[in-house]
Amino acid sequence: MLATQNKIKRQFIGEVIASAHKTASVKVDIMKKDPKYDKPRVISKKYPTHDEAGIAKVGDKVLLEECRPLSHTKRWRLVKVL
Repeated sequence: MLATQNKIKRQFIGEVIASAHKTASVKVDIMKKDPKYDKPRVISKKYPTHDEAGIAKVGDKVLLEECRPLSHTKRWRLVKVL
């Protein structure tokens, strides 16, 4: 891949459930169809997110974007607070 090409990065919208120094834990809800009962259900997952400015507070809706590994667990960065 050339250096000039931009790779499409995954983005999610989620809710901040915990906030620490430069890190926010964000819960993302995804609707999936249950394979057995054929009904929609909500799947939740937590993502440790890099928050350089420390602007995310508990309860905020935020936009996440995939990025390079920043630490042992952080692979997402906060783009903006919605």
